[in-house]
Amino acid sequence: MTITLSKHSRVTAGVLLLALAAVEFGGYYLTSVVRGDVALTELQENFARAGHAHAGVLVTLGLVGLILADAARLRGVWGVLGRHGIPAGALLISLGFFLSSTGEGTTSPNGLIVLLWLGAASLSVGLLTLGVALIVGPRGEHVPQPGSAGEDDLAELRR
Repeated sequence: MTITLSKHSRVTAGVLLLALAAVEFGGYYLTSVVRGDVALTELQENFARAGHAHAGVLVTLGLVGLILADAARLRGVWGVLGRHGIPAGALLISLGFFLSSTGEGTTSPNGLIVLLWLGAASLSVGLLTLGVALIVGPRGEHVPQPGSAGEDDLAELRR
């Protein structure tokens, strides 16, 4: 089986892989936090951990979503929502954690916490779009297995 990505998915996948390098750097920063080299409040430390964890998991999920969007043959608005909802959610959720806890001595989130909720909405739209598209969307060609009743069909497909 060969997987061919659409141009949109290929470019987005490249950007997401580069973003994972930034997440990796964030992991290094967190080791400084855990060692006590960086003075943070409990909220800031918790939000830094949450932002980092969400970024890594959701960017990876975004990569999987690109393959699924191409498999579902999403086009137009649905293609945009299916391909970019999860990665946009990853970015916004992480930014919400990081930016809402900035400032020396911060003990409660600032107004930028709204980014977290916008990210959750984007993530939900992306997941729902992909899920529904995969369940009810266009079906791929049925390829009979060797030895099955449709083996002649398989030979025809190979020509």
